[in-house]
Amino acid sequence: MNIDNHTDKEIKDFYNFRNIAVVGMSSNNQKPANFVPSYLIQKGYNIIPVNPNSDQILGRKCYDRVSDIKEDVEIVNIFRKSEDVFPVVQDLLNKKTIKLIWLQKDIFDENSMKLAKEMGIDFVYNRCMMEEHQRLFDP
Repeated sequence: MNIDNHTDKEIKDFYNFRNIAVVGMSSNNQKPANFVPSYLIQKGYNIIPVNPNSDQILGRKCYDRVSDIKEDVEIVNIFRKSEDVFPVVQDLLNKKTIKLIWLQKDIFDENSMKLAKEMGIDFVYNRCMMEEHQRLFDP
């Protein structure tokens, strides 16, 4: 699987957005869906867990869907199987503050990318937010 065609400068600029909803966030600290958001919290990002099976993760209130979040969300970071991404993207399109959808490693859905781009939302795929942050800011 290829990665998107964003330049390093573009990826670096995405980290200026501070409010990140993490879809599929896990309470299991052995899973990337937990330790990646935990890393981002340590770096000063506002992480908002989205997982209908949990009330709280890392001491933060969990939401069932991105559309349930009242505060502004700029990035939606998705830890779901590729075939589960499209309904997530459909759900978040009414939130006008979203600037970027970021699919973690090994995740891609072409229909989701097309829909996001039609709505003016940037789209990153097959990249890890933690690994990219470490590569670009802590070499």
